[in-house]
Amino acid sequence: MPSSTPPRAATQTMTAKAGRHRKLWWTALVLSLIVAIIVISPIICTLAVAVAITAGVSLGKKTPTFLRFTSPATATRALIISVVVALLSAGMANLVLPRADTTVDEAPVAFAPASPAADDVVAVDEDQQASPTPTETVTPETAEAGTALAALATLEVKGRAPKTGYDRDEFGQRWKDIDRNGCGQRDDVLARDLVGAQKDGRCVVTSGILDDPFTGERIAFERGEDTSSLVQIDHVVPLSDAWQKGAQQLTAHQRETLGNDPLNLLAVDGAANAQKSDSDAATWLPKNTEFRCSYVARQVSVKVAYELWVTQAERDAIERILMGCPAERLLTSDYAADAMAISAEPAAKPSPSVAPAPKPQPTRESKPAPAPPADVYYKNCTAAREAGAAPVHVGDPGYAKHLDRDGDGVGCE
Repeated sequence: MPSSTPPRAATQTMTAKAGRHRKLWWTALVLSLIVAIIVISPIICTLAVAVAITAGVSLGKKTPTFLRFTSPATATRALIISVVVALLSAGMANLVLPRADTTVDEAPVAFAPASPAADDVVAVDEDQQASPTPTETVTPETAEAGTALAALATLEVKGRAPKTGYDRDEFGQRWKDIDRNGCGQRDDVLARDLVGAQKDGRCVVTSGILDDPFTGERIAFERGEDTSSLVQIDHVVPLSDAWQKGAQQLTAHQRETLGNDPLNLLAVDGAANAQKSDSDAATWLPKNTEFRCSYVARQVSVKVAYELWVTQAERDAIERILMGCPAERLLTSDYAADAMAISAEPAAKPSPSVAPAPKPQPTRESKPAPAPPADVYYKNCTAAREAGAAPVHVGDPGYAKHLDRDGDGVGCE
């Protein structure tokens, strides 16, 4: 009779398969638990920290807490275990979760494409636009024509001449009516610079408001023995400074024009004007920084108009300011143009190839002609004709280039 017991070999095979299945199941279970622990590690860390805090409070106060530790030993064990669990779970959470301060740019590049794609080109263009190309620095030599910065390059740089011989009277009449409107220059400047200027009669300014360019403050001006000095008329290029930088070589008429030219005059705070004294831009600048560009540009304009020079320190100080406002325009003055157009050169000498004409010998009865005035100036041809001097030839008293428009040596033809 055949036996019903399965063969021993088949039984061993089935037992081996069952063992392998159990190992695979436990392996999968352990891996699942590890993954689950890692995924929920932030929650585990939070709970462990809470338990650790609670155990610490229980040990510190020796009082029951909401976890009801039965003894200090239990609380101590709970504190140690929870700290260890919190550290381990925090480490696992740090591996799984990205850091908050990690950016896309910090991620490692797996590979570099052989040729740039279209998206890469666009990204480069955007970066270039985000970082603007630095503009070329403007210098006096490269500044736009007609600006104060460009004009600064035309001024001669020399040392300051001695102040010997300087006197305020060398600049002629104070507050001369240079524009011939019947009013002195002080009142003309006050009327120009004050807001709401009030006058006594046609000329005399009695009150107004000055928005002081030197300090940026508002000053109420009222003419009077104790109040007039609150607002003073400043020479933008001080006359003493001008004397030491070329004005000694000007004619008396040119210096008088410089001392009364509206281009060189500003109504300002009296105290600030006293503080400035005869300083140039190298040693004094207005407290109001917003006015400094206009201030040094006006100084350059005056020095260009009257052919004065600057020191190296003065030029450097002016350049530093105008580099921040290279578009500041150069100002002009009709008064300066007329005054500087008066020729101080002697009459033109005849060409060596042409024999000079013999001088007529005066007869016994003839008398020498009276010497012409040393300083004759005609504002225009009408004035020259009214004085009976037209036409005016080169070398004649009063001849100037502004009377000789065609440059043929004969003015007011």
